[in-house]
Amino acid sequence: MKQFALKGLKSVSLGVYLILMVFPLLWVAITSLKPQKEIFTYPIRYWPEALTLQNYADIIRVSKFQIYIANSLFIALTAALIVSVISVLSAYIMARFKFRGHSQIMLAFFLTQMLPGFVSLAPLYMLMTKMDLINTHFSLILMYTVGLIPFSTILLKGFFERIPQSLEEAAMIDGCSRLSALIRVILPVMMNGITATFIFAFVQNWNELFMAVMFIDNEGLKTLPVAMNSFVMKFDIDWGAMSAGTMMSVIPTVVLFAIAQRFIVDGLTQGAVKG
Repeated sequence: MKQFALKGLKSVSLGVYLILMVFPLLWVAITSLKPQKEIFTYPIRYWPEALTLQNYADIIRVSKFQIYIANSLFIALTAALIVSVISVLSAYIMARFKFRGHSQIMLAFFLTQMLPGFVSLAPLYMLMTKMDLINTHFSLILMYTVGLIPFSTILLKGFFERIPQSLEEAAMIDGCSRLSALIRVILPVMMNGITATFIFAFVQNWNELFMAVMFIDNEGLKTLPVAMNSFVMKFDIDWGAMSAGTMMSVIPTVVLFAIAQRFIVDGLTQGAVKG
C-alpha cells in the first residue's frame, strides 16, 4: 500500500511538473493564433473565438523574418560544427595524454563556466572593433565557438575516458595511425556524445542574444533573437508578433531534439560518468 501511494504521489508530481512546463508554451501558441483585439481583452479569453494566422502573416510580410531565421541557422550550425570538431580533438588529447599543465588547463576550462558571459562583452566589443569585425557573422561565429569549446571539451573528455584504450591500440597494431584510429574506431563508438555536444552548441548559439545585439547592427545581418527583441518597444509590446515569432523559432530546436533524443540522453549520461 505504501509503495502504491509513493508511485501515485510520484505520478501526480510529474504530472504537475509537466503542466507547469508545457503551459507557458501552450499559452504562447494560443496567443499567436489570437486576433490583436482579443489579446488584450478582459477578462482573459483563454481560447479565441476564431483562430487566425494573421500574426504569422504579419511578421513574414512586414519584417525580414525569413532572413533572420536564415542568419541564425547559418551562424548556429557553423559554430556548432566547429565547436564539435575542435572539442573532439581537444577532449581526446586531454583524456589520452598526461602532460605538464594538464590539470591547470582543465581547471581553466572549469573556471570559464563560473563566469557570467556578459562580463566579457565590453572587452570583446573593443576587440571586435579593432579587428573591424563589427556587423559580420564571423564575429558571432568566433565568439560562440570560443565560448562553447571549454564545456564541450569537458563533456567529451568524460566520454573518451569511458572507451578502453585497447580499441585504438588494436587499430594501431593493424596499421592505423592514431588519427586514423580515432576517426575509424573511436568516433563511431562515441557518436552519442558528439551528437549531444553538437545539439547543445546549436541550441546555445540559436538562443544567444547579448553578443548578437552588441556585434550586429545591420538589419540584414540580424539573428532571430535580436529580431524578437525588436518587438519590445518603448511603450508597448507586440504580443501577437512576439508569440508567432517564438513559435516559429522553436521549430528547429524541437525538430533537432525529436530526431536525436536518444543520442542526447545517452551522450549526456555516459559522458558525465567520468570527468
